[in-house]
Amino acid sequence: MKIKNITTLIAMLPTLLFAQQTVPISKAEVLEKVVQQNNKLKIGEQQVLAAKGDYNQTNAVFLPNITASHTGMATTNPLMAFGFKLNQEIVTQADFDPNKLNNPSQINLFATKFEVQQPLINVDGIFQRKAAKAKWEATQMQLARTGDYLSLETEKAYMQLQLAYKSVEVLETALKAANENLRLANNSFKQGYLQQSDVLAVQVRVTEVENQLQYAKSNVINASEYLAVLMNEEVSGVLKPTDSLMVSSELKAAETISNSRADIQAMEFAAEAYRQNYKADKMTFLPRLNAFGSYELYDDQIFQADANGYLFGAALTWNLFEGSKRFGKTQKSKAEFNKANLELEQYKAESQLELNKAKRMYQDAKNNLNLTELALEQSKEALRIRTNRFKEGLEKTTDLLMAETQFSQKQLEYYNTVFQHNYALAYLQFLTKN
Repeated sequence: MKIKNITTLIAMLPTLLFAQQTVPISKAEVLEKVVQQNNKLKIGEQQVLAAKGDYNQTNAVFLPNITASHTGMATTNPLMAFGFKLNQEIVTQADFDPNKLNNPSQINLFATKFEVQQPLINVDGIFQRKAAKAKWEATQMQLARTGDYLSLETEKAYMQLQLAYKSVEVLETALKAANENLRLANNSFKQGYLQQSDVLAVQVRVTEVENQLQYAKSNVINASEYLAVLMNEEVSGVLKPTDSLMVSSELKAAETISNSRADIQAMEFAAEAYRQNYKADKMTFLPRLNAFGSYELYDDQIFQADANGYLFGAALTWNLFEGSKRFGKTQKSKAEFNKANLELEQYKAESQLELNKAKRMYQDAKNNLNLTELALEQSKEALRIRTNRFKEGLEKTTDLLMAETQFSQKQLEYYNTVFQHNYALAYLQFLTKN
């Protein structure tokens, strides 16, 4: 008995959940919330900020590096002790006594130092900066395409919710008709016009529709929860679309993929980043010119400055050989650049193929929509005729059940075809968006 009750409860779970408070929402509201709250978009924004941070780091190619330090030391080392006195500007004639030079007393030194390093010519760094900028622009384009994809996914999810509600509506109507047919069958059985097997056939039909209705209600809940995830929002109830499921208007699609599409631009920027990295690796064979300077303060007391001095200059450095490390790095960056170009061409070809398939899918959906609409009208009329004849005792129960089943199936097929048509159109717009 307990097992039976548990089974019944599980079977009724979709109905209980479906009975929750419905939350009406329009497609425009859903799209707006997805743009503002979706986690994938927020992740993409952080990736853009990270790439921008990498680009800002390359400002070091032009801007100076400035450091400050304060150091305290003590020594009895002869050479260092004399140097400490020189830095503090306290050397006297007595300090040249050989005994003091060879065996100095402990000398304290506190030094405050300001250092500046200014890059002048670092050709490889300039190309690394260009590569970082291209990468930053690529992440911006990737984010834009992610937004386009989420808009498409949101429209699809919203249409799935519309379709799920339509399925519930159709099956609830079918269930009412099936129950009415069962009532008529029971009356006819009592009057001796029908056999028990005919009544059982009608009861089986009622059970089938009830089962389909449970699945349809579960689909409503699934579609509602997925929309809530896309919006990154907790919904206290079941979402219900305020926009009805209608055939979307036709558009004229482009024949070829546009190079200004965000994802293609992202790949072009990525290829450009690899190109600049390759140039940067080649430029490491050139010398670098950097300026440097320092200003120093000395005393034998902490944070004092009785003596000071400065130093400045420039250094031209040329790393002639690193054990073929740079040759290998340049070879690798060239291969990555060539690979990026090949991937870009392959992606464009695959995108054009996908566009061609989408056009055919849309045309097939249009044709199928016309056929299912005609089949729906025909099955509706057939059901009307058979229902009237059944009430007059001129139609078999099996024929009525077949007509009723066919009508509900054609209704579901029609709405499913509307969904396929609208999604094919939205997908075509997604592929041809600039």
